[in-house]
Amino acid sequence: MLADFDASIAGSRAVIIATGSEVALAFGARDALAKEGVAVRVVSMPCTSAFERQDAAYRASVLPFGVPRVAVEAGVTAFWRRYVGAEDDPKAAVVGIDTFGESAPAPVLFKHFGFTVDNVVAAVRKVSGK
Repeated sequence: MLADFDASIAGSRAVIIATGSEVALAFGARDALAKEGVAVRVVSMPCTSAFERQDAAYRASVLPFGVPRVAVEAGVTAFWRRYVGAEDDPKAAVVGIDTFGESAPAPVLFKHFGFTVDNVVAAVRKVSGK
């Protein structure tokens, strides 16, 4: 578990949770939003089991209650709802894939499925009201 502690959560408008290759995408979105004066915390969560084994105070310090959240995962979105909030929660979003069977080079698929800095930025704007 790695949180981007350069930006205090107190000043952050949202948290982006990502794993693996999507962490770079999350940092790209954070950097783009920072240019607009919107602070965002990035949390790399490579192992949710390890996160769940931590005490409640630690988990709350990484993912504070009430702070809008976006998860970015090149996989099924339903799993990430436990970390961001329900599908109908206006402060929660997951950029992910709920279909299968597409075939193309990875960069083409990532763009097709919305794994772009612009799309993650749009998701953060939507959940944070910015």
